[in-house]
Amino acid sequence: MKLYIAEKPSLGRAIAAALPKPHKSQQGYIALGNGDIVSWCIGHILEQADPEVYNDDFKKWRMEHLPIIPEQWQLTPKAQTRSQLNVLRKLVKNASEIIHAGDPDREGQLLVDEVIDFLKVSKTKKQQVKRLLISDLNLPAVKRSLNALKSNQDFMPLSVSALARSRADWLYGINLTRAYTLQGQKVGFNGVLSVGRVQTPLLGLVVEKDRQIADFVPHDYFDVYADIITPGGEKFIAKWQPSQACTSYMDENKKIINKALAENVVSRITDKPAIVTLLTEQDKKQFAALPYNLSALQIDAAKLFSMNAKLVLDVCQALYEKYKLITYPRSDSRYLPVEHHQQAKAIIQILAESKDKYAEFAKNANCTVKGKAWNNSKVSAHHAIIPTEKSANNISLNSFEKNIYQLIVRQYLAQFYPPYCYQQTQVELEIAQGKFTVNAKVPQQLGWKIMFQSSKTKKTPQTSNDQASFTEQLLPKLTQGEILHCQQGLIAEKVTQAPTPYNDATLLGAMTGIARFVQNSEIKKILKETDGLGTEATRAGIIDLLFKRGFLQRIGKNITATDIGTSLINALPKIATTPDMTAQWEATLNDISERRSNYQNFITPLTATLKSMVIQAEQQSFEQLPKVPFKRKSKRKTRFKKAG
Repeated sequence: MKLYIAEKPSLGRAIAAALPKPHKSQQGYIALGNGDIVSWCIGHILEQADPEVYNDDFKKWRMEHLPIIPEQWQLTPKAQTRSQLNVLRKLVKNASEIIHAGDPDREGQLLVDEVIDFLKVSKTKKQQVKRLLISDLNLPAVKRSLNALKSNQDFMPLSVSALARSRADWLYGINLTRAYTLQGQKVGFNGVLSVGRVQTPLLGLVVEKDRQIADFVPHDYFDVYADIITPGGEKFIAKWQPSQACTSYMDENKKIINKALAENVVSRITDKPAIVTLLTEQDKKQFAALPYNLSALQIDAAKLFSMNAKLVLDVCQALYEKYKLITYPRSDSRYLPVEHHQQAKAIIQILAESKDKYAEFAKNANCTVKGKAWNNSKVSAHHAIIPTEKSANNISLNSFEKNIYQLIVRQYLAQFYPPYCYQQTQVELEIAQGKFTVNAKVPQQLGWKIMFQSSKTKKTPQTSNDQASFTEQLLPKLTQGEILHCQQGLIAEKVTQAPTPYNDATLLGAMTGIARFVQNSEIKKILKETDGLGTEATRAGIIDLLFKRGFLQRIGKNITATDIGTSLINALPKIATTPDMTAQWEATLNDISERRSNYQNFITPLTATLKSMVIQAEQQSFEQLPKVPFKRKSKRKTRFKKAG
């Protein structure tokens, strides 16, 4: 008997639908017509054991117990899903072959692997386990996946990476939460000070941004522009580029802060000749951005629709599981398998028959185009999020679902459009021995951008102060060496702006591109631009957790730290509040997934660091913590086994 173990019931039902009938639904599984069985987990049905499982003394939080580092790690069944584990126990025992059908990511890999290990499946049977990778729950796609089973052994690095992550979160969360909570108690703080491997550095980013805003002191600065006219009467605007001699009149961002200097430049250039000293014209192409992964989708949804990360993930899960309109959403990849291009014609045809606004774009798409999105070397367990071969015509989507689905459709269709082509013109002028420049883009072919145009059209600047549209001027035809005329110089008086508070989009952007915030130059060197805090599947939950624990708050669209969140970060050592260490750990976890590192290379230095951090915590005195913690809305007891 073959036993298919899916990650959750919805996936199990989709698998069963593609297998021999008649089906007989039983408690916790589906019996197939050929005698095989489809069963499922219900998410993680096992969890890391509590400290007291290892030693009963650990029930009481005491500094001398720390750090708690299990010699032999243990998992315990979750109480609410114990019955399903018992169902799997009986089925696994009778199975001649097991097919692993967890979600196609590292957590999905571990989720089923840990059940197989916990149920003590023999080594021989484990080596014969097959891996079923499904990213599209529609029947044709599931059948294709069933005909492309792989050896589960090929995906063990994903499982090891997820296991290392799970244990790291336990070690870091349990030990540092206990250590700092005990220190907080010494100064009368009676709440739990939750510290997490990912959540605390993320909170640290918000607290640091709040500090920058609070400390910001605005000052005036001055830009100088020249209104230029050609011999033929055509006009455009150029901007002054201060020379090295002006450095003493600039701020740290090279902005002129001396108005008298700006006024002097204006008087010198007004009614003077302007010589074209440099002229370059280049024809350029810009290809469409790749299809979405989850973070990119969440960022765009936050910008366009003010949707938070958790809401976007929930909507995506409904589009995937309930409606089967999109492929697997918890993906970190923005690429597609080459063979997937064969389905493009059918997908585009379905979209072209839609009653929605994207139908016209689908009709004009060229399904023969195969751009850089199709790249097998960039695809591992999962691929980019794209629409499936299922029509949405007879499905009633709410506004959130419709918005997210249309974003995914648009990004996919953009892959089948020609590039955006434009002419980039760079001009340098000399006026009264001063250097003035203008850069302009002239669109020549909209290509994929036709789908991304706003209903609000931008205007060509009419005055020197119209800086927002400065680079979109339509320049007249110029030649190098040509003598033009500066009609007048003008000053744009401006004020420096404080840093912008985080919002849903920018906070997610900070998590996905964490290298920008890493201070250690050696760590920064090993990080890729895409290395981030957390994973695609966990980022929304981590942000949500910080709100639930009262560490973050929303003020309009802005996200700021609460007093308790700020106090906690101020009390913690820098190593716990900056992303350097955890960013390096995330990079190592990715390396384990891709066979460039191993479990011991991750856990050994982590435990050494943890021991020193516990010692540091014991020496830490809290002076700024409030005596009373924030009040929780829920009376449910909060557990801090995995502190993010």
